Amino acid sequence: MEIEIHERLGALAHPKRLDLFQLLMRRYPDAVPAGEIAEALALKPNTTSTYLNALKAAGLIAQARQGTSLQYTVNLPAVRALFDGLLGTCCQNRPDLCLQPAQTPISTHDRVLNVLFICTGNSARSIMAEAILNAEGNGRFRAYSAGTAPSDQPNEMVLELLRQKGYDLSQLRSKSVDEFAADDAPQMDFVFTVCDHAANEACPTWPGQPLSAHWGLADPVAAQGSDAQKQLALQQAYGLLRNRITAFVSLPFETLDRISLQHKVDDIGRMAE
Repeated sequence: MEIEIHERLGALAHPKRLDLFQLLMRRYPDAVPAGEIAEALALKPNTTSTYLNALKAAGLIAQARQGTSLQYTVNLPAVRALFDGLLGTCCQNRPDLCLQPAQTPISTHDRVLNVLFICTGNSARSIMAEAILNAEGNGRFRAYSAGTAPSDQPNEMVLELLRQKGYDLSQLRSKSVDEFAADDAPQMDFVFTVCDHAANEACPTWPGQPLSAHWGLADPVAAQGSDAQKQLALQQAYGLLRNRITAFVSLPFETLDRISLQHKVDDIGRMAE
């Protein structure tokens, strides 16, 4: 049975259901476990289940089982159909209202591309990513990092690892994402979250509509065990970030339209160690 527009809009009309839907949009194309959704939104499990079922009944999200976990993702074709229906009906397909901007490549001619890496504390993963891209970007990129709940300073083990590998540490500091939402902040071309917690949170609306993707990886500082095991976790996180950044800087930015480029940076976020 076809789901009507008003039914889908009704499912989004409840503020908490809308929060849940927006979280899944931020994590798209990843699937998110129900438990993680409940924790991120501070909801009881039965309340989360009720909201998920309402969005699923409206066709806006999809459910899949992975082992013992139910995971959820946005049903993007249905979301597109919703907005196509709204625009096609309400604005009578006026091109000045309905048509999307031309999907042209990002301009890289004679300018540096700004990239922001976000995690919760801005003390480990995002700090490493900032240092790596600034060193490996061959002058074509300027990397920054920030946290949604920043630590007082970068983790000393992370700084020592970067120091041993010869990276410049002079500009590395822990800072809030709010710093990059200020009027005088540099305009970003790309925004990447490198931890699940930060990806689940609502970040500022960035000017210029930068491309965004989730490049999540486990927190190396949270690793348990001996000193050798902790060092191994740091080395593995560094290696994965360096591999992803190497793939990123090698992309043919001049020839990819924004949709193709979005798919490429999403794919990079799925690279394993």
